[in-house]
Amino acid sequence: MKQQLNSKNLIFQQIVEGLSGGVLMFNKALKLDYINPAGEMLFEISANRMQGLPLEEVFPNNDGLVTAMRDAFETGRPFTEREVVLYLQVMRTTAADCSVTPLFDLPSGKALLVELNPTERVMRISREENQFSQVNAIRALIRGLAHEVKNPLGGLRGAAQLLERELPDESLKEYTNIIIGESDRLRNLVDRMLGPNSVPQRVPLNIHEVLEHVRQLMEADVSDSIVLKKDYDPSIPDISADRDLLIQAILNIVRNAIQAVGESGVITLRTRALRQFTIGHIRHKLVCRVDIIDNGPGIPEDKIESIFYPMVSHRPEGTGLGLSIAQTMIQQHDGIIMCESQPGHTVFSVMLPVDADNQKTDQ
Repeated sequence: MKQQLNSKNLIFQQIVEGLSGGVLMFNKALKLDYINPAGEMLFEISANRMQGLPLEEVFPNNDGLVTAMRDAFETGRPFTEREVVLYLQVMRTTAADCSVTPLFDLPSGKALLVELNPTERVMRISREENQFSQVNAIRALIRGLAHEVKNPLGGLRGAAQLLERELPDESLKEYTNIIIGESDRLRNLVDRMLGPNSVPQRVPLNIHEVLEHVRQLMEADVSDSIVLKKDYDPSIPDISADRDLLIQAILNIVRNAIQAVGESGVITLRTRALRQFTIGHIRHKLVCRVDIIDNGPGIPEDKIESIFYPMVSHRPEGTGLGLSIAQTMIQQHDGIIMCESQPGHTVFSVMLPVDADNQKTDQ
């Protein structure tokens, strides 16, 4: 009988830990006893660090909600509140539907069950799907245009080379050299717009080794007034990725951050593990999130939706290719790059599935 009970408890625990919504349990002193992996992901903090926190610290700056929870705990009346604003640890807020249920007759006495279902999750998935479809449509258009452009460029270059051989005056070759040089430049530009076309050569990879490589490259290339910080989660396991492609993608984003801060600023490379995270239509048990954070002026709100499109840049000197190529490389790894920006705080988040072949499940 005891073994059967333990088996049922294990099943219930697996069910709760597999939910996409956050589940929190507060004890009779209204201190946190349990939070599931989805809750950790929502609050962006580990269960170990949240364990034992009182209600007011779990839901800061939310006096109305905390008071309602205490009333529910005392009266035994459950309630649901929609679109509750949650204040996170990293200068961010998120919205969730909140259901509160008092529990009685437990071995430990009374308890309070809180369920949080992020409303932003549905909106984020919708934005990702829209971004996938738009970027793929633009790339298909570019591939078609590239074919039409590269063929005549090849003919133009060949004709210039033949003309160069027939010129009687050496000084006239300056003009054919210009034609050849511009043809090569346009061909290279088209190739860059197309992005990488090779299949990623995936191997087990430590994401922090890649980030340290990029950080050291950039530290040697920037002035002392630009500070490159790191904030790594050492618990993240190896991912399956192409090292060269991943380095190039991260490098493009970090260079973009360096250009954004100008002559002085702070750029932080941060990693976190996300559980039960959805990318596109696929929910992954574990995802590695790499944040590249800068304190530059931010990206204009009307430009942020198009920053991953080829040839789109909000800087006059920008080519509009770096972020587009980075997005392509990350999508080749079944991941995605997302961006949130406000003046003084811009975050590019690279989401990479951990062991994607074994851990993904259809939504």
